[in-house]
Amino acid sequence: MMTSTQSKVIAILAEQALLQPQDVSLDQSLEDLGIDSMGLVEAIFAIEETFDIEVPFNANAPDTSDFDISSVATIIAAVETLIADQAT
Repeated sequence: MMTSTQSKVIAILAEQALLQPQDVSLDQSLEDLGIDSMGLVEAIFAIEETFDIEVPFNANAPDTSDFDISSVATIIAAVETLIADQAT
């Protein structure tokens, strides 16, 4: 069973990829989904707005970010961590 965080993040990524949420799997990368850097930035904005969090992401230096964008699952984990951090 998916958490609401998982389903919301998947819905955001699916929208960027022009896919149905059920066509997005946790092990896919953004590249697999066909999401480019512009789509990623839009997805990050949508994630920030949806969860009322601030994503520590620098689009110009994604490799130096604490926000792991290597797969759908890592993005969800990073979002869940940010939500938990904000709650403290």
